[in-house]
Amino acid sequence: MRQIAKVVSWVSLLGVIIPSILFYYDILGRDWMIGVMNATMIIWFIATPLWMGREPGKKRVTGEA
Repeated sequence: MRQIAKVVSWVSLLGVIIPSILFYYDILGRDWMIGVMNATMIIWFIATPLWMGREPGKKRVTGEA
């Protein structure tokens, strides 16, 4: 599950970066760029915490005294 989430996360990160480059070179329209970037941003925010979280069984260290 973590590996799938990692792949989805990296692919969706590309989906956030690539449309802006295509828009810069006037290959992609503004509305399409915004739509693709919004959709892949939501996917990234869902997928990334699934694999970037702390390891199971490890205690979280806080800065509290």
